[in-house]
Amino acid sequence: MLPGRCLATLALLALGAMAVPAHAATIQIVMENLVISPAEVSARVGDTIEWVNKDVLAHTATAKNGDFDVTIAPKKTVKSVLTKAGTVDYYCRYHPNMKAVLTIAP
Repeated sequence: MLPGRCLATLALLALGAMAVPAHAATIQIVMENLVISPAEVSARVGDTIEWVNKDVLAHTATAKNGDFDVTIAPKKTVKSVLTKAGTVDYYCRYHPNMKAVLTIAP
């Protein structure tokens, strides 16, 4: 390949790399033995939360500010996409001692 073409190709690859948007992440939050783990999570708008209930009891992830209220059946997984930035305290409506914090960046 000619040196000029090589530089042009590298320049195009560099521009393409800058134009690629960041991919949304999938973050797993597990409910097991009446505990939410991890208890503090950082995420971004557009990320997916995978709520995993490993208990034999149903749980919820209920935001204190009303942003979300997800019910997770025993031994099931539910996914939801984050749509709003902010710090959200949430808990299980059935087991109020189960508490956690989700910090969502724009």
